[in-house]
Amino acid sequence: MSVFKVQRVIDQIRGRSYEETLMILELVPYRASFPILKLVYSAAANASHNMGLNEADSFISKAEVNGGPFVKKLRPRARGRSFPIKRPTCHIRILLKEKSKS
Repeated sequence: MSVFKVQRVIDQIRGRSYEETLMILELVPYRASFPILKLVYSAAANASHNMGLNEADSFISKAEVNGGPFVKKLRPRARGRSFPIKRPTCHIRILLKEKSKS
């Protein structure tokens, strides 16, 4: 998926709590929201299992999208020619932190 399509969803969830992020991603009408939702679930499961963080008290501290390699294909055209198709990919990184209990 393109970086720009994912970036507009990531901008909406950055800095929000875990439950609020899940509600936003389920209601956003963009196609990029489902892969990001799966990624947030995975990040929360990794944080709770590996670091012992509580999912209810965590928030999205850092979320970034970087461009990945292009998937290159050839599409047949008229007169035996070919037309290149460049399908963009991206790398998504999400970091969860626990809210400080002050």
